[in-house]
Amino acid sequence: MQDFLRTQLERYAQRLQELDFLLSREDIMADMKQYRNISREHADVTAVASRYSRYQQTEADIAAAREMLDDPDMAEMAQEEISNGEEELIKLEAELQRMLLPKDPDDARPAFVEIRAGTGGDESALFAGDLARMYTRYAANVGWKVEVMSSNENEIGGYKEVVLRIEGDNTYGALRFESGGHRVQRVPATETQGRIHTSACTVAVMPEPDEAEAITLNPADLRIDTFRASGAGGQHINKTDSAVRVVHLPTGIVAECQDGRSQHSNKAKALQVLQARIQEKERSERAAKEAALRKGLIGSGDRSDRIRTYNFPQGRLTDHRINLTLYKLLAVMEGDMGDVIEALKHAREAELLAELETN
Repeated sequence: MQDFLRTQLERYAQRLQELDFLLSREDIMADMKQYRNISREHADVTAVASRYSRYQQTEADIAAAREMLDDPDMAEMAQEEISNGEEELIKLEAELQRMLLPKDPDDARPAFVEIRAGTGGDESALFAGDLARMYTRYAANVGWKVEVMSSNENEIGGYKEVVLRIEGDNTYGALRFESGGHRVQRVPATETQGRIHTSACTVAVMPEPDEAEAITLNPADLRIDTFRASGAGGQHINKTDSAVRVVHLPTGIVAECQDGRSQHSNKAKALQVLQARIQEKERSERAAKEAALRKGLIGSGDRSDRIRTYNFPQGRLTDHRINLTLYKLLAVMEGDMGDVIEALKHAREAELLAELETN
């Protein structure tokens, strides 16, 4: 194990003693918020400290086994114990490295996935629909819940824009690297001569704001418009002005919702998306500055970053940030995104580990 990792892990043992002391104090126990925060940190630190203790015990067992190698009667058993121990050390070190990486508190939060058609006209809108279906299928595969917050369909079944709210275990942490430009190469359904076209969509993934930490919107900064919902919707559509559009005047950021039947419900959803977009604007600006300094593989998540190409004639998906190429495009479009998401997470972990070592 590298010295910098061992130094970091030694600090966890010291921190655990400090937290044990804090949790025994009556003033801490009387303050529920502080007690909860310290208890949460205690659980995280305990997990790392106990793993490191196991690592140290395995090192001690290997050292003891080496001393038995000179005994002919024990040499074979000692060698087996050394081999098993060294395999265990490799696994434990990998686990400890992941546990040491800084965690984004937003990773556990639900995510808004906003998909917008870009260049390519109707074909781009159809591709936006395909991406929405891909994320919805993936969510179903892993047991997440999906809700359509707002949608603007085009005439042939695609989306000019759609916003999904996805809730589940570590949702934002899994989907955060989907933000950016997605390019598709295929023969459009409307193409009569069989020519391959290139179209594009943009995806923005935003964590749902924590109610306790969400920014407070000043009513004077908002313009709220109501209008009649459009599109197919049966007897309940176009009867009342239930659709809501909210404009944040200082930034010009807009959110709208027309999927619910109630104006009150649509307004609440639109405000929720608006808050996420404002926070994401601030986050993106910070991330762009950090990415410029870090020059990391994953990038800033800006919409202008072209992150991925979906080449249908070759059945190929390429993620340009990490040079990942998979020849299982149809499976991915049906929601089999596990390989892509895991590869991006591992690339980010490698970046964070390199930063940890540098610091």
